[in-house]
Amino acid sequence: MAAIIFDTETTGIKEPEIIEAAWLWLNDLTNTKEITYCTEFISRYKPNKPISLGALATHHILEEELQNCPPSSSFKLPDVVTYLIGHNIDYDWEVCGRPDVKRICTYALSRKLYPDLDSHSQSAMVYYFDRYNAKKRLQNAHSALVDVKNCALILNNLLLKIDVKNWEQLWQISEWARVPDFMPFGKHKGKPITALPKGYRNWLLGLDDLDGYLRASILQSMKNLK
Repeated sequence: MAAIIFDTETTGIKEPEIIEAAWLWLNDLTNTKEITYCTEFISRYKPNKPISLGALATHHILEEELQNCPPSSSFKLPDVVTYLIGHNIDYDWEVCGRPDVKRICTYALSRKLYPDLDSHSQSAMVYYFDRYNAKKRLQNAHSALVDVKNCALILNNLLLKIDVKNWEQLWQISEWARVPDFMPFGKHKGKPITALPKGYRNWLLGLDDLDGYLRASILQSMKNLK
């Protein structure tokens, strides 16, 4: 069951298309609890829509640099991939077509394992774990290959706090980490889920597009109140 650390650069937030994709093909976890990888991949793609200014200001990839690249629609993950790992991996999973894989989110793990940090962005976690080399590591951040290697640094440090022996166990812990303890948005943002007013909880549960992990947290809090 293959695991890769995966990242993309895209045309922007609205209906994004991949313009760059990269991954590290990971070896199995060992008793050393340090990840290693056997191959790396990076490729660029030509989108069917313009790159937004916001995206351009982030990754600095110009449309004219992509004219001879294969089309975005041609991108596909290898069929043998079982575990897709990344910082806020849901975005990259969405943009590559929601493949049938198990997602391991280092952003969710960072928030759960280090709740007192004021930021859990990938750059912030690189500074936290490797302060003296972070500036150099982040010089080309938002290049997909640089980002997956920075994610590998974060994952290695997270594994020091987690007792896992394989990728399946790590996925299960990632699923636990995704269930929020605090309200992530709205007028009660930052309030413990257990402290939300009953009426507000019921309103949230009535939303068709409510995040499944937030729904699970609310339902669990209501069960505990009984």
